Amino acid sequence: MSTPTIVLVHGAFADSASYAPVTRALLDQGHTVRVPAVPNRSLLGDAAYVRSVVEKIDGPVLLVGHSYGGAVITVAGAAENVVGLVYLAGYALDEGESLGALQGGFPDSDLAANLVYTPFPVPGAEDGTDVSVDVAAFPEVFAAGVDRRTTEVLAVSQRPLAALAFGEEAPVAAWRTKPAWGIVSAADHTINPAVERFGYERGGFRSVVELDAPHLVMLSHPDEVVAFIVDAATAVA
Repeated sequence: MSTPTIVLVHGAFADSASYAPVTRALLDQGHTVRVPAVPNRSLLGDAAYVRSVVEKIDGPVLLVGHSYGGAVITVAGAAENVVGLVYLAGYALDEGESLGALQGGFPDSDLAANLVYTPFPVPGAEDGTDVSVDVAAFPEVFAAGVDRRTTEVLAVSQRPLAALAFGEEAPVAAWRTKPAWGIVSAADHTINPAVERFGYERGGFRSVVELDAPHLVMLSHPDEVVAFIVDAATAVA
């Protein structure tokens, strides 16, 4: 098998730029990388979009998902050319499980008390609801451990997630048929780290690493994340 294209899938309240240091390092090492902009409108819609990107790639693909992006790759990873999945502080949903259901089995993180709900127009239908992180709380809740000036920029440029995504059930769990790896952010205030551990252990992931890192582990620990991704890419090559 040839070396896979690495597709980095961002999560909620972030965008493709959240992978910038990791993307730069992977490119410098000669890897083929794609970092699609996830719409963050619905789990099923987002997964379908990412899958459409993946299926246009010639050759094998290693999918990497951060946070909500983990739920997205769980579904999109069913694409035939996906050969592995890497979860970064991510949701590893099971078939028939929603984000709300998985989170509901564990104590809330600090995120729950700092969410902001804002209506947005949907042509020809009732307004949807955008969910974002309170700007003042964002640096500590979402990005503690990352340079404060950087987190202030991220806070005012975050990409919201439509509330619809929290209740949609995953129609498939790609980790059941594809090898998977996971990083737990042990200092995560956005997702309870126990949620991450549970999903990875349930899935029998090939390797699980715990880092003393915040939710945005790609920005706080880019070298460790790059090494972890490259190890997974090597294993499936």
